[in-house]
Amino acid sequence: MTAHAPHDDTIRSLLEERRTFPPPAAFTAQANVTPEWITREWVERAGEDAETFWTHRADALEWAEPWHTAHSWTPTDGDSVPAAEWFAGGKLNASVNAVDRHVSAGHGDRVAFHFEGERGDRRTITYAELQREVAKTANALTALGVGVGDRVVVYLPVLIETVIIQLATARIGAIHSLVFGGFSAEAVRFRVEDTGAKLLVTTDGQFRRGQAVPVKHQADAAVAGVESIEHVLVIRRTGDEVPWTEGRDVWWHDVVDGASDVHEPEFFDAETPLFIIYTSGTTGKPKGLVHTTGGWLTHVAWTFWAVFDAKPETDVYWCTADLAWVTAHSYETYGPLLNGMTSVLYEGTPDTPSWERHFQILQRYGVTTYYTAPTLIRSLMSRYPDGPPASYDLSHIRLLGTVGEAINPEAWVWFHRYLGRGETPIVDTWWQSETGGAIAAPLPGVSTLKPGSALTALPGLTVRVVDADGRDVGPGGGGLLVIDGTWPGMSRTVWGNPERYRDSYWKRFADQGFFLAGDGAKLDDDGDLWVLGRIDDVINVSGHRLSTIEIESALVAHPKVGEAAVVGVADDLTGQAIAAFVTGDGEAAELRGHVRTSIGPVAQPKFVFTVPDLPKTRSGKIMRRLLVDLVDGRPLGDTTSLQDETVPPRIAEIVRIHLGR
Repeated sequence: MTAHAPHDDTIRSLLEERRTFPPPAAFTAQANVTPEWITREWVERAGEDAETFWTHRADALEWAEPWHTAHSWTPTDGDSVPAAEWFAGGKLNASVNAVDRHVSAGHGDRVAFHFEGERGDRRTITYAELQREVAKTANALTALGVGVGDRVVVYLPVLIETVIIQLATARIGAIHSLVFGGFSAEAVRFRVEDTGAKLLVTTDGQFRRGQAVPVKHQADAAVAGVESIEHVLVIRRTGDEVPWTEGRDVWWHDVVDGASDVHEPEFFDAETPLFIIYTSGTTGKPKGLVHTTGGWLTHVAWTFWAVFDAKPETDVYWCTADLAWVTAHSYETYGPLLNGMTSVLYEGTPDTPSWERHFQILQRYGVTTYYTAPTLIRSLMSRYPDGPPASYDLSHIRLLGTVGEAINPEAWVWFHRYLGRGETPIVDTWWQSETGGAIAAPLPGVSTLKPGSALTALPGLTVRVVDADGRDVGPGGGGLLVIDGTWPGMSRTVWGNPERYRDSYWKRFADQGFFLAGDGAKLDDDGDLWVLGRIDDVINVSGHRLSTIEIESALVAHPKVGEAAVVGVADDLTGQAIAAFVTGDGEAAELRGHVRTSIGPVAQPKFVFTVPDLPKTRSGKIMRRLLVDLVDGRPLGDTTSLQDETVPPRIAEIVRIHLGR
């Protein structure tokens, strides 16, 4: 395979990472996916016959009626709208698969969730109890006039009720759309109007950094004058008084608690929409991605079992994402439940009341699998460079995972050394809201790990790194990350705008049939995948297209840097200049020299700002666009999804002084 000459979409990859970590023999011996399993399950042929591979995976679900067509695909010709179906004609119920079948199999006493509130309140719910709560809520929804195909917008923090309303909505064939509990009224209103929602589910308030924060007034503003809304269903969380609209607003405890705890489910075609999830909208109006039932459940059920080596009899699993994000849909709610797992839910922020909160939760519930964001790992690493305090026993952790963005190699090594005792595999997963589930990730009983690499596509999936013309760039080259072909968990359309779905993901490489992921990536000499960040985050310095993640990784590797975020800012001479925002006590000249040595002169930051913290969403992602706006002097826009809204103004003052404004 030959790498082609540089072009507009070539991304220069300059940072080398050569450390490797083979799977521990003891882990492989008990793993769900072993070399023998791969041979037995014809995984080698999965890339050539993905349809057969995925039909075998679908057999793990409970179907009320079998499908008549495993897969059909009508690609776009550049003008037509693409259309995919998986397991058409088959009928099933998502809620039955997630809960009821485990109770029927005799596992009703197994814990489904351990919930811990930010204030320290705790609740444990078994599968049998969850089944009854979902049934009551499904009956309540029906009484409120919600039916098949209706949209339910859920504006809640991380609560057990958030899971219950998802499952109850799915049980009756309605469509749920979750909104991050920290979003503004305007953001919620957009989603309510775009979906034409009949019901909004919210709380009186939520607990945030030790404070009871009002929410109901935001919900009221979001639905004011929206004709489609018939009811607002309110959960009492903080106990504060709230504004009330008679005839529209109803308390959860009034309509759910008294409902029957028996509900006879219906079964729906595999292509019935299950949920709508909105992209962040940082580069335009958010897109409402539609995921359907049979294919998506198949994808997340199998990838959870394989990637997280699910052992429902003994595992305690914790995914730290907010329940509104796609990570939680796939690998906090449905994926674990489909596999009969016991999981942890935590309402609050990782630093409330202190940065030891996660270590406390890991120890208290005996968490065995811990799936979190690289940003949180870097935060912990900067505060605990020698690992968690010795008073915590984390020896029960057997598997670690990362999600949300590429992880810096040094953060990976810290995670492996101090939370994994130098022996626990790490599954570094690459996927998106659009893909529905993991696309590339290690298989922990098989894969030799490389810090910062998602390695290869999972069985039944194919990824490529291509140039602007769709040609493979080959080992060592950087380019556009694409998915070759279709897969069961893929989003089917953009709600109400199929043309935008076509144009955003399929039109550019219509001739090749590639899905454009929007990320840049490289392949190393072994053909393993290294994600370089969003194409929009690539910095163009004097014609050199540079990956932000590589520069950030070089900075984080410096002993005086805790966290780093790198962005491209306007520059009259070079078009863009590199601006680095770092925590720690490294001197600017020292850090520039370190990047120059680690990567090369072209990657040396023009600006180095030492800041007290970085602007992060509650899911742990760094909001780099805010940093660009701060340097370029633009208004910041909506910051309601931030963990700490005081961070941008503090950084703004540092930038102002540094630039002499």
